[in-house]
Amino acid sequence: MRIDAHQHFWTLARGDYEWLTPELAKIYRDFGPDDLKPKLDAAGIDGTILVQAASSVAETEFMLSIAEKHDWVLGVVGWVDFDNPSKAIGDLERLAEHPKLVGIRPLIENIDDHNWILRPAHDPVFRMMMELDLTFDALGRVWLLDPLMAFFDRYPDLRCVIDHCAKPRIADQVMQPWADQMARIAADHDVYCKLSGLTTEAAPGWVVEDITPYVDHVLDVFGPKRVMFGSDWPVLELQSDYPEWVRLVDGWLDGYSDDDRAAIMGDNAAAFYLG
Repeated sequence: MRIDAHQHFWTLARGDYEWLTPELAKIYRDFGPDDLKPKLDAAGIDGTILVQAASSVAETEFMLSIAEKHDWVLGVVGWVDFDNPSKAIGDLERLAEHPKLVGIRPLIENIDDHNWILRPAHDPVFRMMMELDLTFDALGRVWLLDPLMAFFDRYPDLRCVIDHCAKPRIADQVMQPWADQMARIAADHDVYCKLSGLTTEAAPGWVVEDITPYVDHVLDVFGPKRVMFGSDWPVLELQSDYPEWVRLVDGWLDGYSDDDRAAIMGDNAAAFYLG
C-alpha cells in the first residue's frame, strides 16, 4: 500500500486557520476530498493520513467526519489544547474513541517560546497520549531541534515523527546546524522523519539539485525504515504540485531496493500510524 503520510483539507468559512491568509493566494480557497482523490489515483497512492491545520478541537472533529466518509483517509492527526491540560486530557479520551484518530500535533513552530514543548504542565497530556497509543507529529524548524532532542529523551516511549524534515533552510542553501542536529536525533532516538514539505522551503524557481542534498541526508541518517513519504498537499501547491512531488520522490528513491521503496512509500506510515 502506498500512503501519503501528510495531507490537509480545509474550509475557509470555518474560520480557525489563523495562518491561512489571502497573501497565500494559491491555496486560499477550500480544499476537500474531491480535489485530492484524482491526484491520488493518478499517482497510485492508496490512502492518506489527514493532519491538522488549525489549533482547534473543532477542526479535529471536522477531519474525523471526513475520514468517516472516505475509507482512503486512513487516519487523522488532530489537535488538543496542551495549555489547558485537564481539558486536553478529556478531549483526548473522547476523541480517541474514534478509530481513525491516530495522533496529535500542536503547531509548535508558531509558538514564541521555543521550549514550550518542555513545559512540565504538559506532561500529563503526553502521558495520556502514550496511554491511548497516540503518536506525536513534531512540526519543527532548526531552532526547535535542540528542545525536541530533550523532548525525545524525556518521552522515549512516545512514537514521534518529525514533519517536513524540520524545514531546513533550502532557500538559503544552508545545511548546518540542521544536518548535524538531524544526524544526532536519528542516532540517539527512535524517531521517524517525513519526506515532505521541502519544495515550500526552497527558493522560487528552485531546481531539483537545490533540494537533493537535504533529501540525501535524511535518507542517509534515518535510513529507509524510518522515513515516510508525505505530500503536504495542498500547501505543496505553493511551489509545486502533486504529480511533480511524486516524480521527485520516485527519482530520489531510484536505486533503492523494492523493500526499501515500499517502506518509504507506505509501509513505514502504516506501521507508525496504523499499527
